[in-house]
Amino acid sequence: MTHVIFGSPSLGQTRPAQPHGQTAEEPVDGIDVMPDTGIAWPDLGSDTPPAVAPDDLPPTADANAAELDEATRQAERIAAIDPERPLRYEVKLDGVEGIADPLFRTRFDLLSDLEEGVGDEANLAQITRRARADTELVDQLLRTRGYYDAQVRYQLQAPESGEQRLLVALDAQAGPLYRLTDVSLTGLDPGNAREDRLRSLFTVKAGDPADTDAILAATDAVRSGLSEGGYPFANIEEPVLRVDHDTRGAALDVIIATGGYRRYGRITVTGDPPFDARHVATIARFEAGDEYKASEVIDLERALVQTGLVATTDITRSPGAEADTVDIAIAMTRAPPRTIAGEVGYGTGEGVHAELSWQHRNLFPPEGGLTLRGIVGTEEQALSATFRRNNFRRRDQALNAQIAVSSIDRRAYNAQSVSISGSLERLTNIIFQKKWTWSLGAELIVSDERDFFGAALVPRRRTYFIAALPTSLSYDGSNDLLDPTRGFRLSGRISPELSLQSVTFGYVRAQVDASAYLPVSERITLAGRVRLGTIVGASADRIAPTRRFYSGGGGSVRGYSYQAIGPRDLNNDPVGGRSLAEASVEARFRFGAANQFGIVPFVDAGTISSDALPSVRQVRVGAGIGLRYYSSFGPIRVDVGTPINPQPGDPRIGVYVSLGQAF
Repeated sequence: MTHVIFGSPSLGQTRPAQPHGQTAEEPVDGIDVMPDTGIAWPDLGSDTPPAVAPDDLPPTADANAAELDEATRQAERIAAIDPERPLRYEVKLDGVEGIADPLFRTRFDLLSDLEEGVGDEANLAQITRRARADTELVDQLLRTRGYYDAQVRYQLQAPESGEQRLLVALDAQAGPLYRLTDVSLTGLDPGNAREDRLRSLFTVKAGDPADTDAILAATDAVRSGLSEGGYPFANIEEPVLRVDHDTRGAALDVIIATGGYRRYGRITVTGDPPFDARHVATIARFEAGDEYKASEVIDLERALVQTGLVATTDITRSPGAEADTVDIAIAMTRAPPRTIAGEVGYGTGEGVHAELSWQHRNLFPPEGGLTLRGIVGTEEQALSATFRRNNFRRRDQALNAQIAVSSIDRRAYNAQSVSISGSLERLTNIIFQKKWTWSLGAELIVSDERDFFGAALVPRRRTYFIAALPTSLSYDGSNDLLDPTRGFRLSGRISPELSLQSVTFGYVRAQVDASAYLPVSERITLAGRVRLGTIVGASADRIAPTRRFYSGGGGSVRGYSYQAIGPRDLNNDPVGGRSLAEASVEARFRFGAANQFGIVPFVDAGTISSDALPSVRQVRVGAGIGLRYYSSFGPIRVDVGTPINPQPGDPRIGVYVSLGQAF
């Protein structure tokens, strides 16, 4: 009988099966982490390897004369090879066709000494020793599948041409498949419903093949069930497989120590934390008294680092004050809380703009940050101060307040504005991409704006006092926050607004955005989007130019200048409108060794109308091609577009440089 213990030593250290009636312990591992075969090669200069290993000649009892003649010729060809001359060789593995799944083949390719040297020159002694090592490897791989009586031989075959090339043929005779005669799990209470469910996770049963992978997978399933089901101190000893060569069967023993069922107790923080345990409890997705889950603790650790305020964390678990609780102790070190960032961008119609910002992410603990931001550009200058408290009262919820001063000089309008705004929003992020997000906000705006009036293009300035309550709701069914390849997104925004000019009047701005992503292949994704907007309750002329809808530019219809689509005045400048409709289609093709580059042909269309509903007759179409570089922080985008049916004064080419996909 042979004992197989699924322990930490490498598979290559496993000893061959002992003769029937003898016992040996064979420490083996989970195969996929085997570093080598553990075979000690003889000194190359100590002997000359045989041309054909004695065991590899065809059995004389069954061989016919032709086979003997071919074996003799092969032996003569091998003997004629200069053992010191370099050779190239190929490898063939036979006899495992019904056993070798892709995982089996992958392991052989990764661990094979022969495969590692294919394509390189080696002398006859080196090739022979690699073949001997690989027979041991194939034998071990077959054992993981339950074939403990396998016979593996190799044969060297040389071509008749005398070319310095060999075929190394590995032939395996798997023998009978060993099956489990008994499966024993000890340590789980049969009268405990919770532990009965854990027992059901171990799907290997008597009568199944003595398959190492299946046994380890079932053991991992129980281990995961313990850690996710309230057992933080559980331990599973390595399974022990007792192989009986006489009966060609095996008995499996798995010993489990549950450590007792636990609920969350206290959270404590030590070290140099940027915030206290109370705020950590706000970030955690669990509360005291909830069932312990290891994944929730891992999620908490990632979320703490994601705040940008924590450099390192070390989480330990200990029994709580109550018998069935576990306390979570978190040692933290602070990360630098300040950041200075800069950005430079360019867009046709928008010109060049440069942005500089300074941020302190914990000026008002916990997680109360202040950001000062300045923009200098050919068409825009702005200063703003933003307060933001992340994880406000609950995880991924933010409270924002902002004051901003701006001067914007577009073709459509000239505006000097001061605004105060605030919002409460539910966020999505790369740690936990949420299906639903929302925001509730309020804005107060004072804006001095200039446009032109009448056929004489008389310039006029009007001062607007605007109060707005913007609200948004979004659903994200895509598979990736930064670079989706499948799924869809849907969002809606509505903003009731009051405008005080000579009189007070109200209107409602509403907008709906939808996008979808369809994978055609591993490298090609089709993407499309639709945007619809309307303003009801006031005429376009009464509404402040900065509050109207516009279209055109890198974020809407590429090929056209920023905000250039739609009705224009007698000076050929856009005036915006009360309704908006846009649509885009892209084919995102990726290439490169790591798919790090992309080419994106696109077609965009959009229209603006002074009425509450958009007009199809005024649709403008743009088309072009883009380049992408997929960096670790998102796609870098360069798009070049041209108008298909331009209005007078539209450019022939539009160039847009930005970070992230167009939608």
